[in-house]
Amino acid sequence: MADSPAPAPAPVPVPDPPISSRYESQKRRDWNTFNQFLRSQHPPVPLHHCTAAHVLEFLHYLDQFGKTKVHYQGCVFYGHPEPPAPCPCPLRQAWGSLDALIGRLRAAYEVSGGSPETNPFASSGVKSHLKQVKEHQGKARGVPYVKKKKRTSRSSDGDSSSSSSVL
Repeated sequence: MADSPAPAPAPVPVPDPPISSRYESQKRRDWNTFNQFLRSQHPPVPLHHCTAAHVLEFLHYLDQFGKTKVHYQGCVFYGHPEPPAPCPCPLRQAWGSLDALIGRLRAAYEVSGGSPETNPFASSGVKSHLKQVKEHQGKARGVPYVKKKKRTSRSSDGDSSSSSSVL
């Protein structure tokens, strides 16, 4: 029995990764998609060379997968929230989706070791683009984006006349 090999040690189980929130999962997916986009450029763009221009290209690339009808200014349905007939205007990413995406990518960039000062997702060019998309989509769809007003809190004594809610 001295010549028999020692039994192989039992494999050490790999601990399950911590359960991440839906936000963290989406942030990771978005980050991976953006990095794949950079790698698919000709020539591929290393992350440390990424600029706001690359971020804007990525946003334009994503428009092809959008589901929001955005009417051209010359379209007869421009400014109508629910047009009665189809038109050839393009489908785009909704402003709110782009805004949330940029927020997640901005956070992912910094979690991945990027400096807040060099974060291309936080650049003035990207912020300006999002603002323009918001305004254009609001006009084109006839649904202006209005910042919601905060409701005032009710007093604790039950007197509802002492506070008013803003609609």
